[in-house]
Amino acid sequence: MRIHKRFVSIALFSVLLSLSIACSKQPSDETIAKDIQDKVATDPDTKDSEVAVAAKDRKVTLTGKVKTPAAQKRAEQIAREEPGIAGVDDQTVIDSDAMSAAGAAAPMAPMAMEQPKPEAPPKPKPQPIVVPAGTTLTVRVGEMLSSKTSKPGQTFMATLAQPVSSAHGTAIPAGSTVSGTVVSAKSKGKIKGEGELSLALTGITVKGRSYPIQTGTLSSTEKGKGKRTAATTGGGAAGGALIGGLAGGGKGAGIGALVGAGVGLVGGAMTGNKQVEIPAESALSFQLSSPLTLPPPSE
Repeated sequence: MRIHKRFVSIALFSVLLSLSIACSKQPSDETIAKDIQDKVATDPDTKDSEVAVAAKDRKVTLTGKVKTPAAQKRAEQIAREEPGIAGVDDQTVIDSDAMSAAGAAAPMAPMAMEQPKPEAPPKPKPQPIVVPAGTTLTVRVGEMLSSKTSKPGQTFMATLAQPVSSAHGTAIPAGSTVSGTVVSAKSKGKIKGEGELSLALTGITVKGRSYPIQTGTLSSTEKGKGKRTAATTGGGAAGGALIGGLAGGGKGAGIGALVGAGVGLVGGAMTGNKQVEIPAESALSFQLSSPLTLPPPSE
């Protein structure tokens, strides 16, 4: 009986001694926390995260921020692999700002290249407007012209009485400024008693831009006894439009278009001075002897 009791005491003592030795081999909470903290700080996946490790009764608690979900998973794995722990409570959160920055910095996947759209054919370039030779320009003179008072080379001004049309619409609008020159002016008595006056147009202003032009020359001669001859030369058709009866009873061939009776070239019947006179505002028609090129309608 005594032997049995002694054996039981020895066995119980051995068990207690084993338990004491086993307990003495368990790492402290401080050691567990430090070991896990060091591993998290050096692991490639977690070293950039802000993880704090605490241990109490060998239960590990992780707090702080991690950069990515992969870093969060790796930190918890390191803690669970630590010897002697009783459990892991992972309270870390993912840093959303770091995730956004990482997403912005990540290279974008190459987009499928779109096939270039076929280019539209270029629009046709606007073509200049060409007013052909032979076009009639009807103008109103701005001053009186006379075989007695006008001088060769003298410039006179006029305005276009009728618009000139083209395939694009109005090429030259009515009211455009026109310049002309007195080609010749001879008073009565200098050449066999004849009064002579010849005119031509030299320029026109269209939409603020001036262009030189060439026209046929309009000439009229006043002879004795009230007889007058008129001709269009230098490119225009001979003759012209009837401009009304002459003082003293003659017939006139056109230096200008008919605008009203008595308007055009008239003789000085009331004074007896047979001069060629063109009153201001008289309408005269000239024909272009060379084409006139104007810019395209869009310019």
